Amino acid sequence: MADNKHRSMHSRRRFIRNASTLALAAPLISHAAQGIDEGVTFAGGERPLVQFPEKRKLILVHSRPPHLETPFSTFNEGVITKNDAFYVRYHLANFPTSIDLADYRLNIRGAVKNRLSLSLDELKSIVEQIEVVAVNQCSGNSRGYSSPRVFGAQLSHGAMGNARWTGVPLKAVLEKAGVLSDAEQVIFNGLDKPVLSTTPDFHKSLDIEHALSPEPMLAWGMNGEDLPFLNGYPLKLIVPGYFGTYWVKHLSDIVVLDHTYKGHDAYFMNKGYHIPDNDCMCVTPGTQADKTRPISTLPVRSFITSVMAEAQLPVNRRVELKGIAFDSGEGLKSVDVSIDGGRTWRAAKLSTSLGRFSFQEWKLDISFKQVGNTALMVRASNRAGEIQPLKADWNPGGYRRHVVETTPVTII
Repeated sequence: MADNKHRSMHSRRRFIRNASTLALAAPLISHAAQGIDEGVTFAGGERPLVQFPEKRKLILVHSRPPHLETPFSTFNEGVITKNDAFYVRYHLANFPTSIDLADYRLNIRGAVKNRLSLSLDELKSIVEQIEVVAVNQCSGNSRGYSSPRVFGAQLSHGAMGNARWTGVPLKAVLEKAGVLSDAEQVIFNGLDKPVLSTTPDFHKSLDIEHALSPEPMLAWGMNGEDLPFLNGYPLKLIVPGYFGTYWVKHLSDIVVLDHTYKGHDAYFMNKGYHIPDNDCMCVTPGTQADKTRPISTLPVRSFITSVMAEAQLPVNRRVELKGIAFDSGEGLKSVDVSIDGGRTWRAAKLSTSLGRFSFQEWKLDISFKQVGNTALMVRASNRAGEIQPLKADWNPGGYRRHVVETTPVTII
């Protein structure tokens, strides 16, 4: 009990600090911006590096609400993305700048036997805590490369990250509340709110079978520390294998429904974050889909992290290429690398996995035999038979990019 009290007081002090630093953040942005990112420039122009509280310098997408992208070179530091480097994405401009743990509650209501209103300490006491390493990737990660261009934040590859999340299973909390037999869906809401009443609140939902499965969790920890404020402090919904749009920040309300979610605030499930409802989840560029469905699981994807575009590499010397790959949790089958623009492929070696939802590192030793320009490519496949395509799929939202990426280099 004494330890809990100490942690609670410590957390309260931490929030007072957060309140002041976040309140000061916005006016400081213009002064903090300096330099540009790693040479990626879209139609919107240069993308400055800025520094928000608890964060290193990240790429500014927009400031109100904060939308910050991780510089891609960060992913070469290791498969775990450090808290200060993890990307930030809000949807609603009326977001909290301070939260007092003494007042914070997670409310569970709706089609349950017992309504709950839990403090963070009460939530932690429900069941033994669990950990999972999982990728959080924005649905529009890499949208800036869509051709033809699409509406929305022009993102490079840095709207993703991989962390060790600590919390309790969502299933355990719902079972404590006692889900009724006619439950169909579960809604999740956070403390960020729309500025105008005409703007839908950011609600996400899961079907009851998914919500009661072992994977979704309620996390307060990230890489052994409290969640960074801008990543959802004090509690975040974690949905391993699913895009980040489901990972609700500052989680405050869970509502169990005995029907399918509809209405004004169901926008981000029933209209927003939709993809074409067909096998490729794509359409002919410039057209609209006749039918759509909500985006859900991550496609298999891979990147080279050890070499940046336009790098110069030595001829006739050993070069270690490395990078990361991931999928929705089916499990990676192989990662292949081409150093000649896709004409031939070589199998890379996969490193030890941190779990089926995590980034997994791959490595390959190669030697270039002649000088000149060439293109490096990496392609992953998984155990479900999914393989990255050589040509990018297109959809109006620029969602779910997973094409084989190309890194042009010069051999000298």
